[in-house]
Amino acid sequence: MLSDGAGAMRVENKANKNKLSLKIEFIDVLSYAGEMPVCMYSGLEILENNSIKSWRAYEQEEVMKKSLLSVRQDVKLLNENIVEYTVIKPLIEIIKKRQINPEQYDYFLPHYSSTYFRDKLYEGLKKANFEIPFDKWFTNLITHGNTGSASMYIMLEELFNSGNLKRGQKILCYIPESGRFSTAFMSLEVV
Repeated sequence: MLSDGAGAMRVENKANKNKLSLKIEFIDVLSYAGEMPVCMYSGLEILENNSIKSWRAYEQEEVMKKSLLSVRQDVKLLNENIVEYTVIKPLIEIIKKRQINPEQYDYFLPHYSSTYFRDKLYEGLKKANFEIPFDKWFTNLITHGNTGSASMYIMLEELFNSGNLKRGQKILCYIPESGRFSTAFMSLEVV
């Protein structure tokens, strides 16, 4: 489910004169960390009352025995809440703030860790009244795997160099973060 990758993006205050560029229209990052318990974590133990206890409160032998420095994820919590807290709630806020609609986008670049989430994401878009048909989706999950925090950069690079982009087209990117239920939506225009 997790592969390896690296990516970066050059950001300037003007478009490239000789080639296409992507203009950032907005980047909205919303977090629901204060509403949700920890979902992905390392260096702590979640106790029965849902409070957390740092690895520093344990003797070294117990840290190792309990494997407290391992990365863990509460997949039940993730599965039950990821769409609500990284798609529906934030998108409803962004629609209201930005006055956007799905018809204005030519491409939707969603980052999701597994094809398991594809249909769930689509249903979340519909619930937010922002349905984007699959033929507008661009993802490379099948060919590149989940490249984690590099995923969006790698997808953008692949789409950008595909030869399919034309000036005036718009791209909506979706980047969730499941550790504490944060999400980012980024709107780009091809210029």
